[in-house]
Parts: sequence; structure tokens; C-alpha cells
Amino acid sequence: MKQGFILFAVLISVLSCRSKQETFDASGSFEADEVVVSAQLGGQLDSFTVNEGDSIPKGLVVGKINATHVSLQKEQVQATIQTLAQKTMDVGPQVALLQDQLKVQQTQLNNLLHEKERTERLVKADAATGKQLDDINFQIDLARKQMTVTQQQITVQKNTVSTQNRSILSEQAPLLKQAAQLQESISKAEITNPVSGTVLTKYAEAGEVTAPGKALYKIADLSYLNLRAYITGIQLSQIKLNQAVTVLADNGVKDYRSYAGKVIWISDQAEFTPKTIQTKEERSNLVYAIKIRVKNDGYLKVGMFAEVKL
Repeated sequence: MKQGFILFAVLISVLSCRSKQETFDASGSFEADEVVVSAQLGGQLDSFTVNEGDSIPKGLVVGKINATHVSLQKEQVQATIQTLAQKTMDVGPQVALLQDQLKVQQTQLNNLLHEKERTERLVKADAATGKQLDDINFQIDLARKQMTVTQQQITVQKNTVSTQNRSILSEQAPLLKQAAQLQESISKAEITNPVSGTVLTKYAEAGEVTAPGKALYKIADLSYLNLRAYITGIQLSQIKLNQAVTVLADNGVKDYRSYAGKVIWISDQAEFTPKTIQTKEERSNLVYAIKIRVKNDGYLKVGMFAEVKL
């Protein structure tokens, strides 16, 4: 009787131990889609309000870089643009003077034409000589040539001044673009958060001098995490994109917290099992990496290990 009781107790213990053992198809650790925010302008950080652990919405201005030197460069370019207008010439007064001269010449020509008609009548009446008529015709021809020269002077003056002004104003377009580029640099003085998420790491402090491309902080959206796990070549045929799987994260020593996951990526190349996950014997096996997207309820952390059931 006593032996039967002991055998029954051992059987219950074995079954209890087996019930606590779980079998998993894959394991891995959680990752986040991290974004490293860098400075786009060199200068001193006048303000920088980022702190590790802060939840920051997209589009929020979290700091400002001193852009005084760029503003001064822009003002210098704008001053140069203004001086270009002062260098240009106004052809109006010179053209007006020549046009007045042309009007006087036209009046003289009209008088000569009238005098020619009168002289022609006198020649017919033998009251004037042919030489007088020839002299008037010569004066008319001279007056017309003078008017032609004056008109040519007006055209030349307009063309010359226009060419000079174009040469001067041709410098304006590059200067305007330079001013626009400087304004773009000034706009980059404000550090705008690019994505909504939680600040993971802070690399700079207010008052420090930064440079273009220098990392300021790292942020990630922790509302969803990606579990990077590994499966064998045999399991590869049992999994597909957008497949629903179960993810089990540690919840104490012997318990697991269950999450619904979806396969969002499957590697197309085999690799050796990561040394940090598997035993020495299994590290020689070739596996395929997969990513499983899991909604975070706040308990999941970047770097936390988890198991997968397909």
C-alpha cells in the first residue's frame, strides 16, 4: 500500500513537471525601428529639451541651434543684391534728350520742305535760280541724314544701356539662390522631432557646440516592437508573410505573457545561429531570420527575449 502511494506521488510529480515544460518553434529578442536624429546645422545648442524616456510627438521643436553667423551671411547677400540696382543705368534721360533733338530736326526739315515748294514756284516764274533750289535740296538731304543719325543714336544708347544692365543684373540670380540656401540653413536651426516615439538615448546637452550630421538623440516608436527570431530550414516551409503567430515573453521565473504577433519579414539568406541565443552544438546550424510585429502593452522592452509558437 505504501509503495503504491509512493509510485502515485512520483507519477504526479513527473506529469506536473512535464506540464510546466513548453515547446517553442523559435526564439529571439525584441527590436524597435530606431531613428537617430542628427543636427543639420553647425553651431551652439541654445536650447535642447530632450530627455531620455520622454514621449515626443512628431513635428515638435525640441531645440534650437544658434544661427547668427548664417543670418549675417544672408544679410550680406541681400545688401549686395540691393547695390546691384544702384549700379544699373537709367537710359530715359539720355533718350529723352535725343528725342527732343529729333523733334527740332523734324521741324527744320518741315521748314526746308516748305521752302523748297516756294522756291520751285519761283523758279517756274523765273523769280529764282536753279542754284537756289539745289541748295535747298542739299539742306533737305542733310537734315534727313542728321535725323537718321539721331535715331541710330537713340537705338545704340538703348542697346548699350540694356546690355550693361543685363550684365549687372545677371549677378542677381545667383545671389538670390544663395540667399535662399542661407534661409534654408536658418530653418534647419530648429531641431524638429521627425517621428512620434520615446527617446531612447540622448547624445548632447544644451550649450554644447554641434556640427552637421552629429547625432543628438535616438528615438523609437515603442507602441509596436519587432521580435527578431530564427527558424530552421525545415520550418521555413511552414511560415509565410502576414502569418499570425503567438509570442511568449517572460513573466516571472516560470510564467509567460502571451501576445499576438504577425510575421512581417522573412530573410532570403541563411545564416549561422546567433551565438548569444543557442548552445555551442546548435551554433553550427544554418537558420533564417524573421521579424514578428507585436503590439506593446508597456511590458515589452527592447532587448527582451521571447519565444515563438507558429
